[in-house]
Amino acid sequence: MVKKNLQPSHFQNRELGLLEFNRRVLAQAADDSVPLLERLRFLTIVSSNLDEFFEIRVAGLKEQIKIGIKGTGPDGRSPAEVYELVSAEAHALVGEQYRLLNGVLLPALAKQGVIFPRREDWTESQRAWIRDYFMRELLPVLTPIGLDPSHPFPRVLNKSLNLAIELEGRDSFGRKSRAAIVQAPRALPRVIRLPADVAGAEYAFVFLSSILHAHVDELFSGMEVKGCHQFRVTRNSNLFVDEEEIKNMRIAIQGELLQRHFGDGVRLEVADTCSQQMVDFLLQQFSLSETDLYRVDGPVNLYRLREVTDRVDRPDLKYPTFQPALPPVLTGQKDFYAVLKKQDVLLHHPYESFTPVIDFIRTSVTDPLVIAIKQTVYRTGTDSELMEILIEAAKRGKEVTVVVELMARFDEEANITWASRLEEVGAHVVYGVVGHKTHAKMALVVRREDGPQGSVLRRYAHLATGNYHPRTARQYTDFGLLTAREEICSEVNEVFKQLTGLGKSSRMKHLWLSPFTMHKRVVAAVRNEVRIAKEGKPARIIAKMNALLEPELIEELYAASQAGVQIDLIVRGVCALRPGVAGLSENIRVRSVVGRFLEHTRICYFQNEGADDVYLSSADWMDRNFFRRIELAFPVLDPVLKARVIKEGLQAYLDDSNQAWMMTSEGSYEAPAPRRGKGRVVQEELLRTLAPVA
Repeated sequence: MVKKNLQPSHFQNRELGLLEFNRRVLAQAADDSVPLLERLRFLTIVSSNLDEFFEIRVAGLKEQIKIGIKGTGPDGRSPAEVYELVSAEAHALVGEQYRLLNGVLLPALAKQGVIFPRREDWTESQRAWIRDYFMRELLPVLTPIGLDPSHPFPRVLNKSLNLAIELEGRDSFGRKSRAAIVQAPRALPRVIRLPADVAGAEYAFVFLSSILHAHVDELFSGMEVKGCHQFRVTRNSNLFVDEEEIKNMRIAIQGELLQRHFGDGVRLEVADTCSQQMVDFLLQQFSLSETDLYRVDGPVNLYRLREVTDRVDRPDLKYPTFQPALPPVLTGQKDFYAVLKKQDVLLHHPYESFTPVIDFIRTSVTDPLVIAIKQTVYRTGTDSELMEILIEAAKRGKEVTVVVELMARFDEEANITWASRLEEVGAHVVYGVVGHKTHAKMALVVRREDGPQGSVLRRYAHLATGNYHPRTARQYTDFGLLTAREEICSEVNEVFKQLTGLGKSSRMKHLWLSPFTMHKRVVAAVRNEVRIAKEGKPARIIAKMNALLEPELIEELYAASQAGVQIDLIVRGVCALRPGVAGLSENIRVRSVVGRFLEHTRICYFQNEGADDVYLSSADWMDRNFFRRIELAFPVLDPVLKARVIKEGLQAYLDDSNQAWMMTSEGSYEAPAPRRGKGRVVQEELLRTLAPVA
């Protein structure tokens, strides 16, 4: 293991890297080769990403500053230094977002008949319809709160839409108040579609904030509204659960979830027309400074515009639809197990269907030979067919064991609900290992079958790089492997045994498991390539992941580069490694592919003197994945499938010339060339190759 004598100059900063990734996503919204409504969707994705960035990363920085932490990260910067740099970059990024929305996207949408009439431009018929809508649908559910000694500032929910009202005059009780707060209930739609005959266009939308602004005086009769300003506060959403002290993980998290909506403020967004007096007042209420203030020219929550892309039926303004394909080996097959006895099956999502995974579990419910089903659950969503199937299996008397990760960020509530329902029907529900999130994606089915020597138990497994979530399986790129290889299935069973029981971990030949062996195995594989390179033989590493941050592994990659190993890294998000630095990393290249689908596959390839070792994994190369999570890396042993992974999951990305951003040694990214001629676009090529256009 490399000693932790790290050089700050060797590392990029994590938080700045995350913002740099969001610049690449925002570039998709600015790219006129992307369908117009998809550009709007990318804009909203940036807003969603920034929300989580502030709720988690910025909140963490502010906590460190608050308690006086002076220590530095691998890049040598203190929390205060990082916060200052992050704030400047985030303000610039948000400014670009709104300039792109107002100056490019909204005018382009208007030309296509998708309009957002501004309040000052409403026609008489539009005003009449909007007033009627306000009186009928909004007024009955609004509760204005005047601020005076008997009405203190209300508790404002995390990321909720609110209006700060400046008033003059006295109310019916003779009270004089200069301010009030109107909170928009979360049940209200944030974007309202106008009828076509009223709007004069097929698709016309007005923002809830605009309607409230136009009629806010109805809430304060007899008083004069001097100002009305939308605002939104983002709060610290980290869960503070002392895993060493709690007696019941589920109850502890349920209690903590109630407080998530009211954590410390970390960001205040206000309309750019808001008076300085009101801004100062709001900053004071949330204990924030001017640095935490974001003045915006438009809705304070751009993510809500996402619903517009779904409500506008204009296929010409969206990506072409496609039908995920079934692998030929499964087409027309009714006996899943017979297929898997003969060969492994590789699934490349979203190009290939997620249905075989669902069918793998569903078949086990009705199959009288199946006696046990085991599965991990990290993210499944609130409406999960797979979870319903597991519940049905338990009802039918199957031995169902589900390892539910209750600390899956922002999915805690859904996972608690599923855990409760599974327990109610007799399933064995385990909450993983205290202090280690269970992030591995695996399922195991056990059947009692006839063998040459009589009845035998045979196991079948599904292993994956992505979650058991059918919706994201159509949006994220991932690999899944279905196998009946006993050498793999027996080790998967061993992992489940470690998760559900007690005892020492056993040595495994094929699976790399965090927090025990994965980091050691990856380092050993890197060092093996170094040995090969020093012997004068070709040495190559290719790895694809969401993030690369673990400093000791980064130093190992630097050493490999200096030994002559050729290294290509495909890192979608943040990368702390600096490629192409003379004397350090000349042989390392880093690219980030951003496109229609979210790149989520984790793959590592080691040439190993022609053995071409390929591992698929649930883990990114980060400290938490190696040392604080239960993660799995599994080999692709079938030579044909291994070749597919290399071709589709790695080489195709290295050949991409239109969606691949190349990282510089300074941490910035060089944009891909504009789409001209016959440039290669990896996601489009894989769609054409694997999934027929619907």
